[in-house]
Amino acid sequence: MEKTVLNVQGMSCGHCEKAVKSALGELDGVQNVDVSLKDGKVEVEFDSSKATVAAMKDAIEDQGYDVV
Repeated sequence: MEKTVLNVQGMSCGHCEKAVKSALGELDGVQNVDVSLKDGKVEVEFDSSKATVAAMKDAIEDQGYDVV
């Protein structure tokens, strides 16, 4: 298992948190997602043989948020 922290802009409410968690949760290999609205950070625990950081960024951006 690996962990990564993504900086995400545009999240401001519970709906935003749910949207990001749901999008990442659909990716094969993602085990745990922790969203901090206050800090604008998303910590993801994942199996690097199944999921990539690029795929995570795409999933978040598809929800309308910016990964910086």
